[in-house]
Amino acid sequence: MKAKIVFHKDFQISSVDERIYGSFVEHLGRCVYTGIYEPGHPEADDLGFRRDVIKLVKELKVPLVRYPGGNFVSGYNWEDGIGPAGARPVRTDLAWKSLESNRIGTNEFAQWAKRADADVMMAVNLGTRGADAARNIVEYCNIPRGTYWSDLRRSHGYEDPHAIKLWCLGNEMDGPWQICHRTAEEYGRIAAEAAKVMKWTDPSIELVACGSSNARMPTFGDWEKTVLDHCYEHVDYISLHIYFANHENDTPNFLGRSLEMDTFIKTVAGICDHVKAKKRSAKTVNLSFDEWNVWFHSRDQDKKAEPWGYAPSLLEDIYTMEDALVVGCMLITLLRNADRVKVACLAQLVNVIAPIMTVSGGGAWRQTIFYPFLHAAKYGRGVSLQPAVTCGKYDSREYSGIPYVDSAAVYDEASGEITIFAVNRNLAEPMRLDVDLLDFGKLRVMEHIAMHNVDLKAVNGPGVERVAPCSVSGARIDGTAMEAQLPAASWNVIRLAPAK
Repeated sequence: MKAKIVFHKDFQISSVDERIYGSFVEHLGRCVYTGIYEPGHPEADDLGFRRDVIKLVKELKVPLVRYPGGNFVSGYNWEDGIGPAGARPVRTDLAWKSLESNRIGTNEFAQWAKRADADVMMAVNLGTRGADAARNIVEYCNIPRGTYWSDLRRSHGYEDPHAIKLWCLGNEMDGPWQICHRTAEEYGRIAAEAAKVMKWTDPSIELVACGSSNARMPTFGDWEKTVLDHCYEHVDYISLHIYFANHENDTPNFLGRSLEMDTFIKTVAGICDHVKAKKRSAKTVNLSFDEWNVWFHSRDQDKKAEPWGYAPSLLEDIYTMEDALVVGCMLITLLRNADRVKVACLAQLVNVIAPIMTVSGGGAWRQTIFYPFLHAAKYGRGVSLQPAVTCGKYDSREYSGIPYVDSAAVYDEASGEITIFAVNRNLAEPMRLDVDLLDFGKLRVMEHIAMHNVDLKAVNGPGVERVAPCSVSGARIDGTAMEAQLPAASWNVIRLAPAK
């Protein structure tokens, strides 16, 4: 089979905001405790953070980490996590039926993020709390000195402010599972008031309003419109969340799910623009896709978990080769919507539906989904190009017109390098890929990286890496035309540079 893609230097979608390669750390399961933090571990640093995990986070080039939730934040008192660690209260976490020691809180996480070369995206509690607690944590984190909360931070040993610039106004407040779930009217009002006082405290911050928890919520669309009617002029982004599953073991259908993600993005962008027009605003509200991933493997096991333990093993999906292909398609979808998606967070980062797994007291290892994310974060920086794709398509149980080749490209104008990302959804046959690179001048192939495995259910584990990228030969350029072979059911990264 054959596919053709045409790219032109002038057909640009947008510059890629590096924050689309963000991730997420929630006080959930083993994400924090025995994930990023394990004092006494052979790899623990002076603060108890696992250096082996920090090394892998740096390898992924994660620029931004959302914290501390997630469902957890809607019942979280941020004041519990500051001050002397030994004096902090143990609380019940109703979201995940666990006990929270509060050994890690705002200051410790800010230190961890600094060591991991990442910025913090902080969420505030708009479930059990409100505008007053929200403005206070902004003051604690961002004001240098001279106020009650800033001086309290200094008394806790943090002379310099954390200078957190991106804040979430709660989490999934449309969901009945959420602590103090709200209607769109209720949430829109409290989000607007919290946003006002947070920005009055620090006018430099950016704010994310809660969108629908997923596109299949019964209130989807109406929720976004109502919320933005209240807070459009006070926020900078609205959130989107999506998780994909393959409960039916239907791989062709599973590989088509990113079409749903694309429709979700375009629909929410359209609603934002509708409210903009209605308000006659000069401001554009963009999108924060601050939870996305594959999530379904651990659900049956999680139902058996004993409640009220410390750091229980929850949501510990072990990812397959086909999961990595879906994650690759989701990354491609984010790149093709770089004009509106400016922030995105792979949920989550360590142990909980994560690319990085740890063994308590032992090593850390890379899941299959680690690699597509790594390649996109490393090479997908520059200008996202608009692809014109011609290829065969197929229909599945839920979707129609699924292209066999899913692709995006990023152009680095400074170096002249082009990176093409492509997933071959054909499970049986390799795909010949012909690419026309108009107006880019003479190019050469730097490398073709591919990841594939004949066993689509293959997984990695501690000390066992059955799914990993490899170099592929045969890609060549003739003038402005490139030709490459994409293995069946594969993730591909083809890097081009100006000819020497």
